[in-house]
Amino acid sequence: MMQPEAHLLVVDDDERIRGLLQKFLIRNGFLVSVARDGAQARRLLGGLEFDMIVMDVMMPGDDGITLTREFRKKMTTPILLLTAKGETQSRIEGFEAGADDYLAKPFEPKELLLRINAILRRIPQARADAPPKVLHLGAVRYDMDRGELWRGPDPVRLTATEAALMRIFSAQPGNPVSREKLVSDLGRDDAAQDRAADVQINRLRRKIEDDPKQPRYLQTVRGEGYMLQPD
Repeated sequence: MMQPEAHLLVVDDDERIRGLLQKFLIRNGFLVSVARDGAQARRLLGGLEFDMIVMDVMMPGDDGITLTREFRKKMTTPILLLTAKGETQSRIEGFEAGADDYLAKPFEPKELLLRINAILRRIPQARADAPPKVLHLGAVRYDMDRGELWRGPDPVRLTATEAALMRIFSAQPGNPVSREKLVSDLGRDDAAQDRAADVQINRLRRKIEDDPKQPRYLQTVRGEGYMLQPD
C-alpha cells in the first residue's frame, strides 16, 4: 500500500534520470523535489522536511555515500541509495554510511516503488508526527500538504492553474523552473502557451507579492525561467 503524499527528495546529477524518476514517483502519488548535486540538496534540506531521500551514489563533487554520512550527523530521514555499482563492498559502504537501503542500476521502477514503500512503512509514527510542510512568503504562507495559500488568518483562493503552479514551484524552492517545463507540467505542450504561462505567473504574483511589479518571492530568473524564493 502506497504511503500517501510522502515528500521525496531525488538527488541525481543525470538530468534525464532525475526527470524520469520525478515523473514516475509523482504518478504513484508522491510529492517529489529534485536536486542535481549535494549543494542543491543541502539548500532544499535546509528549508523543507522530507519523508525520504533517494540519492545516486556516483555524482561529481560529493558522492552519495559522502552525503549520506553528512546527512546522518543531523537528520534521521531515510535514505535509499542508487548506483551502477552492484558489488558487495559498495553496498557495505552505503549501509555503513547510514543508508536504509541500496538499489543497483539498472532497476525495475516497480522494485524502486516497493522499496520506498517498505521503508516508509517502517516509520509510520515518525511521519505522522512530522510538522506541516509550510513555506513562508512574507505575510503569506503556503501549506504544501493541503495545497492552501493563506494571508494571515484568511485563505487566498487559487484557480486550478495557480494551485498547480504553486505545487510545481514549492517542490523546488530556490531553484529556477523554465517556462517550457511549466508549460509541460501543466499539461500544455503547445509552445504557443508560453505567453499564457507568463499571464498566470503575473496573476499568481498579485496574490503573493506586496508589490507584484517588483516581485520578492516569485522571481524571474533571466534566461532560466521563474523561481519561488521563500523566506
